[in-house]
Amino acid sequence: MDAIELAAVLVTGFFGSAEFGSATLVHPVIRRLSTDAQLAMEKGLLTTFGRVMPIGMTVATALAIIIAINDPSAWLTSAAISLGLALTVTIIGNVPINARTGRISADTAPADFIAMRRRWDVFQIVRASLQLLGFVLVTIGVLG
Repeated sequence: MDAIELAAVLVTGFFGSAEFGSATLVHPVIRRLSTDAQLAMEKGLLTTFGRVMPIGMTVATALAIIIAINDPSAWLTSAAISLGLALTVTIIGNVPINARTGRISADTAPADFIAMRRRWDVFQIVRASLQLLGFVLVTIGVLG
């Protein structure tokens, strides 16, 4: 395993696991909070996950593409596609909702906040699953 392959495994593993953990372990707890508490949590997560994840997801996708170009096996090509789809879902689905959430200036959530965040949840589970799948495919491709 060379340095780029190792970086691909580590980066896709970290960011895929972080997103999948967020979707399956963190956000279900947030959904049980009051609407205003959900707003506070989501805005807080925008300042942590929202700053790091776009960079990490982009780097993960780029690394997967690089190793797939160097070794166009079905595993690595599928990994690059999976991670590319995850990034696309993020840009088209999650980012606009995150931007709208970030623009809420009141401490009280607007009437449509819960519906908006449940749409975000759908995009989140799709992208998180694609990212985790990308990590698995990168790992199999590199080790296989």
